[in-house]
Amino acid sequence: MDIRQSIHSDHAKQLDTTGLRKEFLIQKIFTADEYTMVYSHIDRIVVGGIMPVTKTVSIGDEVGKQFGVNYFLERRELGAINIGGDATVTVDGVTYQVRNNEAIYIAKGSKHVEFVSVDPKHPAKLYYNSAPAHAVLKTRVITQNDAVKQTLGSMETCNKRTICKYLVPDVLETCQLSMGMTRLDEGSNWNSMPTHTHERRMEVYFYFDMDADTIVFHMMGKPQETRHIVMHNEQAVISPSWSIHSGVGTKRYTFIWGMIGENLTFDDMDHVAMQDLR
Repeated sequence: MDIRQSIHSDHAKQLDTTGLRKEFLIQKIFTADEYTMVYSHIDRIVVGGIMPVTKTVSIGDEVGKQFGVNYFLERRELGAINIGGDATVTVDGVTYQVRNNEAIYIAKGSKHVEFVSVDPKHPAKLYYNSAPAHAVLKTRVITQNDAVKQTLGSMETCNKRTICKYLVPDVLETCQLSMGMTRLDEGSNWNSMPTHTHERRMEVYFYFDMDADTIVFHMMGKPQETRHIVMHNEQAVISPSWSIHSGVGTKRYTFIWGMIGENLTFDDMDHVAMQDLR
């Protein structure tokens, strides 16, 4: 498990490119027949990928020991969005089918969780976020029909995009985890601009659906002290609550956002005027 510490904004503005990437960038999300796991002290979020190919992948009891509990989800909830081939997820003996562009919410108290690809030639890729949880809720799959969709932006501002909200109060109840996917239209390349912060929640962006020669410049930092990290396909970046989180790509792309913190209000944002950015 890769452990990341909390970084103060005054510390972050002193970091060079290598330092920023070390603290905030998650370069490797998917490894065949394994799970990856990054633990951040920022709101204690866990980020990673699960990619079963030729065998079943489970997050076992050894992970529980690292968290000081008997099993991983003893005191946590988990949300995963599948960007690969169809998956079978078994939670305490109950089997769920999670297809491409579908999500699953796995409730606190789930002891045995296993992931299998339906077709090894087209393996599942489940990107997940996990947050501390205080209540036992309901495990369920969220399909494209279940998700709340919202179209924002325009071609004139290069940010026409469709937001697909999976783990939000209008769809299902969670303790504190929100997740969704934003897909940019062809010809658009900006996300979350005009930008914002939200002191009450941290966020993680996972960029994917990118051509080999595509990069995204992910903008971060306090609004008056901005920095950037160059992102490649299937990489994630941690965004503290004090930081803006925006990006511009050399071509269109898609990203998954996950938030945890004080509330579940999607539009609780502290907007930053364009003229105030530095």
